[in-house]
Amino acid sequence: MGRIKSALIKRTTEQLLVQSPETYTDKFEENKRVLTGAMPSKRIRNMVAGYITRIKKSQSKQFA
Repeated sequence: MGRIKSALIKRTTEQLLVQSPETYTDKFEENKRVLTGAMPSKRIRNMVAGYITRIKKSQSKQFA
């Protein structure tokens, strides 16, 4: 079983993906680099980047 994401992480991720879905990929390191200036702390940035990566990977599996 995985860790449960907080509502803050989920809400922030959804807002970012609605604003600019083409900016993010299914690679964690690239998403982390894109979010570097936008997030208040390193921990939150990594959690959001990981959740974006997870969503993008599941979307690519649905369409494949």
